[in-house]
Amino acid sequence: MGLGVSLPAVKRRSLTRASVAISVAAGLALTGACGGGGGEGGGDSLSVGVLLPGGGASRFGQFDRPLIEQKLKQLCPRCPAATVAATPEPAVQRQQLEAMITRGVDVLIIAVVDAKVLRSTVGAAHRAGIPVVAYDRLAQGPISGYVTFDGATVGRLQAEGLLKAMGTKANGGQIVMMNGATTDPNADWYKQGALSVLKGKVKIGKSYDTVGWRPENAYVNMTGAIAALGAGSINGVLAANDSLAGAVVSAFNATEVRPLPPITGQDADLPAVRRIVRGDQYMTVYKPFKPAADAAVEMAVALGRGEPVGSIATGTVDSVTTKDIPAVLLPSISVTVGNIKDTLVKDGMYTINQICTAKLRSACDKAGLTP
Repeated sequence: MGLGVSLPAVKRRSLTRASVAISVAAGLALTGACGGGGGEGGGDSLSVGVLLPGGGASRFGQFDRPLIEQKLKQLCPRCPAATVAATPEPAVQRQQLEAMITRGVDVLIIAVVDAKVLRSTVGAAHRAGIPVVAYDRLAQGPISGYVTFDGATVGRLQAEGLLKAMGTKANGGQIVMMNGATTDPNADWYKQGALSVLKGKVKIGKSYDTVGWRPENAYVNMTGAIAALGAGSINGVLAANDSLAGAVVSAFNATEVRPLPPITGQDADLPAVRRIVRGDQYMTVYKPFKPAADAAVEMAVALGRGEPVGSIATGTVDSVTTKDIPAVLLPSISVTVGNIKDTLVKDGMYTINQICTAKLRSACDKAGLTP
């Protein structure tokens, strides 16, 4: 995988609180004072720092950040407005983390851009007495909690969806795997989950680890795969997330290939949902972000107040540096054109009007996406 990071060793136990849940990543620095201690006179306060690897139009900017802010405000009604500093760059995120430590926050929520680059600084936070909750991606170093979606399940859902869409070509057909970045521990988790379904059923003509999860890199890789294998001999593409799926579609469009082979995704990005309605992408994996954000904030606030997180965690995870990390692993949902209304629309992620542009009206009607 490039980091020496093995898949998380997961130990589960039964939930005592059925409502507990959690989610994913972006590049955000957020602080807020939260009333701590719960005692009368409440002079002490709790400051929470959040670092995510993306903002703006990314999933983390659109969903994770506001959900984290909302939950913090709910648990800490007098918290000031958040201070945001988003970045996908590992070196910049390390500087942001160093600034949080210098500022003296009480607890941190971190979705790492690069676990190896952040490892020593996570250690510095620990030495400063600042607990760290890893969000979506398993950080290296002495972290105190972890919230994410089960990556093996994500990969299996993608592979199962791809094989279903391939039909008779699922037996011996050829696919391309467009995996995530080796600097993200989750990327290998997804890949291994997918391979557990695909091995022995299809031929993997090309497999790429996409540097930085960047769509432009995926586009170059997919263009190379088409040139090497021939567009007509590619029966499916397992793209690890929706941004990569969009690049794959663009690469096929540049060669004027029709019809497109089935293509997977992850994150239920709005452009991807529209591609699914249009027929350019077969499926995506929907990870309900609110329960993830809620769980991460609950865990962080508890740690910041010196309270145990055993009642929040659903099990434990081992990293390459730390054993028995209290963790919450959440389930994911496969979304195709047939269940968009019963999943994404029903959960309030998007409205039908957001999905169904004027150009998609006919396809939306066919899919039953009517108000």
